[in-house]
Amino acid sequence: MGFLSPTYLQNQYTMTNIKKLESDLWESADLLRQGSKLTSSQYCMPVLALLFLRYAYSRYKMVEAEILQNRPSRGGRVMPVEASDFMAKSALYLPLEAQYEYLINLPENIAAAQLTTKDGKAINSLGEAVNYAMQLVEEQSEQLTGILPKNYTMFADDLLAELLRIFNNKTIDEVGGDIIGRIYEYFLSKFAKAVASDDGVFFTPKSLVKMLVNVLEPTSGIMLDPACGSGGMFVQTGDFVNHAGLNANTQMTFYGQEKVEYNAQLCLMNMAVHGLNGKVISGDAANSFYHDAHNLAGKCDYVMANPPFNVDKVKSESAWAAGRLPFGLPGVNAKTKEIGNANYLWISYFHAYLNDTGRAGFVMASSATDSANKDREIREQLVRTGDVDVMVSVGNNFFYTLSLPCSLWFFDKAKRAENRDKVLFIDARNYYTVVDRTLNEWTEWQLRNLQAIVHLYRGETEKYQALLADYRKELGDTTVASAQAALEKHKTEAKEAIANASRKDKKRIEAEQKAIQDALEDTLETARQYQWLTEKFGEGQYQDILGLCKIATIQEIEEKNYSLTPGAYVGVAEAEDDGVDFNARMNEIHTELKRLNDEANVLMEDILKSWEELNHE
Repeated sequence: MGFLSPTYLQNQYTMTNIKKLESDLWESADLLRQGSKLTSSQYCMPVLALLFLRYAYSRYKMVEAEILQNRPSRGGRVMPVEASDFMAKSALYLPLEAQYEYLINLPENIAAAQLTTKDGKAINSLGEAVNYAMQLVEEQSEQLTGILPKNYTMFADDLLAELLRIFNNKTIDEVGGDIIGRIYEYFLSKFAKAVASDDGVFFTPKSLVKMLVNVLEPTSGIMLDPACGSGGMFVQTGDFVNHAGLNANTQMTFYGQEKVEYNAQLCLMNMAVHGLNGKVISGDAANSFYHDAHNLAGKCDYVMANPPFNVDKVKSESAWAAGRLPFGLPGVNAKTKEIGNANYLWISYFHAYLNDTGRAGFVMASSATDSANKDREIREQLVRTGDVDVMVSVGNNFFYTLSLPCSLWFFDKAKRAENRDKVLFIDARNYYTVVDRTLNEWTEWQLRNLQAIVHLYRGETEKYQALLADYRKELGDTTVASAQAALEKHKTEAKEAIANASRKDKKRIEAEQKAIQDALEDTLETARQYQWLTEKFGEGQYQDILGLCKIATIQEIEEKNYSLTPGAYVGVAEAEDDGVDFNARMNEIHTELKRLNDEANVLMEDILKSWEELNHE
């Protein structure tokens, strides 16, 4: 354990607490839902809006403290803060009645308190008070106008009061940072399992979104998501830009289209919780098959999306009239004049939205990489532009509500000259981490390893070297073997420490030992990922890896009938030889099985004999 610094352990302890906080908040909130008559879809939006209100209040108090530091005074009294002060700091001003602390401290009998709105309307329940708070917030933000729910009177006052109390957890303020943004996304992911939205899920798992962002590497300009769901593409792009030391709101301009208005509301709240500004259009005018709602064809620096797959019955004449189809229409039913599968409408749109140096990354059904007929003709034209950059196959169980595999497509209109006639194929179907029985994901290090392959393909060896430096900083001289040994040693020591703890110290010691174990497990996983990467690419030399990656030329793609399926190029990795003689091992297994059967027979005879003796007593 010597390679785990106190700072590292403290950070791990904090992360363990955050994960526990997320889980505890969800369990408490969901328990309330189960005790009510509300469905998940009824419950989702109001709960997420309360989380938003909690975020807005935390941000308000932080900015208020900054303002008051240098506040002038008159007659010995500090000048009160005003909405304009907050606007100057790109923060949301909250009138008193919209502040979380005010709502928490309202009396149990609200009707008796004789509260009124600024228009003189009586407030007779906690639900009405929260509705009014949401109204006041909307008045302070053009982006949120008409977005926040105002149906809190459907909650019993005691249930609503308990929800407010749950989200008033002091740990939220102690941890600080983007904790409420994390909690919001965690709740979104949990609701995604229970709330099916129109044409698919409203929430794209974070690891898929991060992979898109990592490959596109946005820095500045116009970004569009024409199927934006709950806004994950915007949030992760904002995080990426901010992490680079830039300001996402000044560097990026975010545009979204989302046909389902419910999803658009989730999106705008999600952006607000993460401090992002954006323009999102919803409803029929945002149906991307028939509308370029922001007039962005040919103007985007980045396009990202997880569109609904395999949509049928799209009106071909309306789609054609709406433009953005540089390669023509996909297959059309001559009788109904409908497009039977809209996957290649989306693919064409993503290309058409890009400016001369733009990049696009999107999730698509796996079948689209080698679908036939008109799709194949469009794909040939697309490949011949030289703009197809990277193709990634993703395995099963990466979505919360679907188990099917998918592909990630990447376009780049400004590829370096050496790659102009090449495409990088990555087959990542066997590279993932199991979260539970129905869900897989990529960890942060796995995401960075996949991104490293792209960096080497692009000739950006300095970025690969930076990743190696991060690994070495994290690991020191720790290897997989030493990390495994440390973990096993700790498990033994932790069991003994917990067993010897007094009753009053047991919970604390359990938490501390759990944090250390989590840290050791993370270190072991980091060492494994470092080994995975360096065994393949050493200090930064790209090479095709059988079963994982290959750089193919357009000529090679033509020879495979313009298939963009990674598996067709990377091949299948040879099964690793574990050095075991099969016949000898089978003989050992049979011998062991015979011994166990003999022991079982003896044991059964003893049991029967004892039973008979018991019955004769």
